[in-house]
Amino acid sequence: MDNTTLTNKERMAIPRQEMPAQDPGERIQNFREVNLGYTPELAIKEAMRCIQCKDPVCIKGCPVNIKIDEFIDLIAHGNFLDAAKKIKEDNVLPAICGRVCPQEDQCEKECILGRKHKPVAIGHLERFVADYERETGNITVPEVKRSTGKKIAVIGSGPAGLSCANDLAQFGHKVVVFEALHELGGVLMYGVPEFRLPKDIVRTEIEGLRKMGVEFQTDVVVGRSVTIDELLDEEQFDAAFIGVGAGLPWFMGIPGENLVGVLSANEFLTRVNLMKAYDFPASDTPVFDCKGKNIAVFGGGNTAMDAVRTAKRLGAEHAYIVYRRSEAEMPARVEEIHHAREEGIEFLLLNNPVEFVGNDQQLLTGVKLVKMELGEPDDSGRRRPVPVEGSEYILPIDMAVISIGNGSNPLIGQTTPDIDFSKRETIVVDVNTMATSKENVYAGGDIVTGGATVILAMGAGRTAAKAIHEKLMGESHGFDEW
Repeated sequence: MDNTTLTNKERMAIPRQEMPAQDPGERIQNFREVNLGYTPELAIKEAMRCIQCKDPVCIKGCPVNIKIDEFIDLIAHGNFLDAAKKIKEDNVLPAICGRVCPQEDQCEKECILGRKHKPVAIGHLERFVADYERETGNITVPEVKRSTGKKIAVIGSGPAGLSCANDLAQFGHKVVVFEALHELGGVLMYGVPEFRLPKDIVRTEIEGLRKMGVEFQTDVVVGRSVTIDELLDEEQFDAAFIGVGAGLPWFMGIPGENLVGVLSANEFLTRVNLMKAYDFPASDTPVFDCKGKNIAVFGGGNTAMDAVRTAKRLGAEHAYIVYRRSEAEMPARVEEIHHAREEGIEFLLLNNPVEFVGNDQQLLTGVKLVKMELGEPDDSGRRRPVPVEGSEYILPIDMAVISIGNGSNPLIGQTTPDIDFSKRETIVVDVNTMATSKENVYAGGDIVTGGATVILAMGAGRTAAKAIHEKLMGESHGFDEW
């Protein structure tokens, strides 16, 4: 089929190309990636569905403004490497974003095709060209301008920090990224399971920044190893960007949360993803023995899905999602819910935990749940869950994983009092520049918004990088010259 002569009607008649995936019965036995990726033939056929709107509104749905129409047109003509380069003009992490971004709520939600048909699979196409570039050994990095003589500290190597570092490096600044953990990547490494985002892909994307001259220092806890003031004053950084995320887990505040067997999703996933606890004793870090056990995960977001699907792969006989609302209110991606159901995850919807139950040895044995019904909408726009009187019952479980959200990293506020924080303990910024209340210090990502998405954090990093560049070069050279 010649895609250059297709009419819009013919393009819209092409069905959306489904993503090939591992069989559910096979994949719950391993940690390999679930989605297998498009073939070149599938990618071209999917790209041919794009009607190349004169006003590509899909771009407006992308927080980093990828030139979606242009890269898809390149795919349709078989120019996969050029498509990868086009994406990288705006997004330094395409293989990651193609896997974990909620495209259905962003770019694909705006797709004109989606009004009468399924939208173009923009995320799947982004992943395809990034994988094609990597697998063919033709990875390119953006051009770096001549040195400005300026030095910027980026605190945190998650999506916000990496995006900010990329743009600053392209502007010609010296960038040093400080990471508290021993591995780079932030939540991409410790929070997202291998079966959804292979860690070698994260390492490859970060290697591209190294080739651009970005320096990385691991095992540096800013706020303990060094403070922001020390970076600016003693180490003479011209500016700093804070992208430390929201890694402080919230608990529910119900009786029994101190029982052995109750833990946060952060701890559970970090042990498995970053420390490879699923491979114990070959790896050094153990994890709760899930084999043949009953595991309950409390929450309805993507992290909850990651945790419960991980428990299933670790051998849980029953792996439950316990959520106090209905599936319609779940914030998790539709694809993640679909995959979880395929894998045998048991959904206990409209159920709310009120107490964890243990034995004489303080070991968790069960959770007391109360059934809920949906009332009027609350401030979030979702219908408020209301307890059903007399509906309490005990669910026997061996491990509970709490996944109801995270608070902000407290170290920055404790050691840098002249940075303003909100009542939610997030950093207050000027949303147009991401500037904080402290001179030459900027912030973005979950430390500003609370828990959000990878691509929103990247958008904040890009906004901050542009503002930092304009501020520093405007001070010393006159920005118009750059």
